[in-house]
Amino acid sequence: MLVIGIAGGTGSGKTTVVHQLMNELPLTEVGIISQDSYYKETSNLSYDERTKINFDHPRSIDFELLTQHLKELKEGKNIEQPVYSFVTHNRTGDTIVTHPRKVMIVEGILILSNPELRELFDIKIFVHADSDERLIRRLRRDIAERGRDMDEVLNRYQTTLKPMHEQFIEPTKAFADIIIPHDRYNTVAIDVVRAVINQRIL
Repeated sequence: MLVIGIAGGTGSGKTTVVHQLMNELPLTEVGIISQDSYYKETSNLSYDERTKINFDHPRSIDFELLTQHLKELKEGKNIEQPVYSFVTHNRTGDTIVTHPRKVMIVEGILILSNPELRELFDIKIFVHADSDERLIRRLRRDIAERGRDMDEVLNRYQTTLKPMHEQFIEPTKAFADIIIPHDRYNTVAIDVVRAVINQRIL
């Protein structure tokens, strides 16, 4: 199994890179694990308390479970990936059965910040984007998909997202094997990753 970790700031274009890679692979040979599914279970907190959680801090992620699940997949076992709701800020109680594949892609803003998880990646990728670009994408997504209003998103960006990015996400670029600029020039980097994947799974 080839395990690829794809990190980068919020709105950097990680999902686009994931799709670009997946488009070239047979669907039966690639699986995805999202860091967002592994936010910690917070049923012990009220809704108001949950809205105040700093979701851009490594503490908010259940890295222990994510690492355990990735190890189980490497051993050829199925896992039950948690389902997380951004509306209730909590796990839903549902799970998605995920089967081992020849290529497993793990994506999320903080995945390169955890040393034990990092050790499990064969290829570590960091998707880089200009901070203005990331803010614009984040605004569009949170308003359209997560029911947030503009003031809420901008306030969260200034008080949480930007400082957390600078403290915990940007420094993990140092661990990346490949840094992909998320713009029209990223095709070469994508082709390099694709070539490595094809070499490993043929």
